[in-house]
Amino acid sequence: MSDYTDEQIETIQAVVDRVSSWQDGATEGTVAEELTKGFDEAGIGVPAHDQARLADAIQDAHGEVKAAEVLGP
Repeated sequence: MSDYTDEQIETIQAVVDRVSSWQDGATEGTVAEELTKGFDEAGIGVPAHDQARLADAIQDAHGEVKAAEVLGP
């Protein structure tokens, strides 16, 4: 299982949903930057390697990104 609590995953998912909904076609750098800003605004610490995994998933996805699956074991 991931190192995140259910509440943290919910918060991370909310940020991922927000970023992925309006970042379609954006560069990975922009997606990563917006994830960082979103996590900072939400007051949740997400390590850079997990942020990179989420940014990659958003860039590669042709649908909804599930944070729990990306950050899971």
